[in-house]
Amino acid sequence: MTLLDQRTTVDQSNETVLRERLQTGFLGIVAFALLLFMLVQARFILIALAIAIILFSLTSDAIHAISTRLKVPSWLATTLALIGIALGLLWVSTTIVAQVNEIVFLAITYAERAQAALPALTERLGPEAQERIMLVLTGFDITGWIRSLAGQASGILQGSVLVILFVGFMFAERVWFPLKVERLTEDPVKAVQVRRIIASIMHRVNRYLVVKTGVSAVTSIIVWLIFRAAGLELAAAVAILTFILNFIPSVGSIIATVIATILVFVLSGDTTLTLVIGLGISAVQFVIGNVIDPMLLGQTLRLSSFGIILSLAFWALIWGIPGMFLAVPIMVALMIVCAHVPWLRPVAVMLSREGLPDDGNDPEEAPRIAA
Repeated sequence: MTLLDQRTTVDQSNETVLRERLQTGFLGIVAFALLLFMLVQARFILIALAIAIILFSLTSDAIHAISTRLKVPSWLATTLALIGIALGLLWVSTTIVAQVNEIVFLAITYAERAQAALPALTERLGPEAQERIMLVLTGFDITGWIRSLAGQASGILQGSVLVILFVGFMFAERVWFPLKVERLTEDPVKAVQVRRIIASIMHRVNRYLVVKTGVSAVTSIIVWLIFRAAGLELAAAVAILTFILNFIPSVGSIIATVIATILVFVLSGDTTLTLVIGLGISAVQFVIGNVIDPMLLGQTLRLSSFGIILSLAFWALIWGIPGMFLAVPIMVALMIVCAHVPWLRPVAVMLSREGLPDDGNDPEEAPRIAA
């Protein structure tokens, strides 16, 4: 073979490789676009499924602890857990739906008062800044946003029923899951590894949610005490709002603090009191969010702060407010799974805090799925 023929062969080979890479890239873009389309179109079912998985994960740990320590039969603990989940979700849903009209009425009333009080609040910033702020607020229909948000509350009861059904079927399939994993992998060692990865995801998400619940509860109680000490109305509503928003990473506490501060001024009309309470709530959120919360979570998440913000923005765009609450659990699962796929490991490295992605192979976390 001549030198010219060798060069021709090399060029053809390079063109083939380039063509295959372009085809792979194009197919990847198409697959990602289809995935986004499915996530948006099936958002109601997928959000319910994600919540059901989290509830199933939390309940599985509780069932394992009860069965082991109290010597209660697994089927009895599972039945009681499912009944508790059903009653709890239905109670929460019916309570929200029953109170939504009253909340909307109060919110609209105070929203109109807030819009009337904002010029006085921004007066000290100067005429130019005041004009810009009022221009932005003029285009923001607070009342319409509250009404639309209230309209979405009607779907909570339907979602709760769907979550209960999902959790029930998960409990029914729980016994056979280890056998399915082993037959799917066709290797007992790989099956144990897969179950260990799943158990690690469940453990980290459960710990995150339990710590977040405790921290959010303490924060909301302190905010309630501050409002009650100042003799302000809506103390319970602000405390509940703080509790819920603190589950949204990074920005949730900021939004809760801003809303609470604006409400103080709307309710009291006192700039000094507004400044004092606003600084007090900010200090509480800062200490709990930057000292106590990281101390309790420790190395549980090991996630990049920038990655959390990107995940928050992405899931908020895809699933709205529920996506903001599910962003961190989804990110934890994604990082651990990507750490075990060679060609996806760079994604896990970027999602991790120190470039050391968690692969879920903690020897202390034995798989408890079959328990």
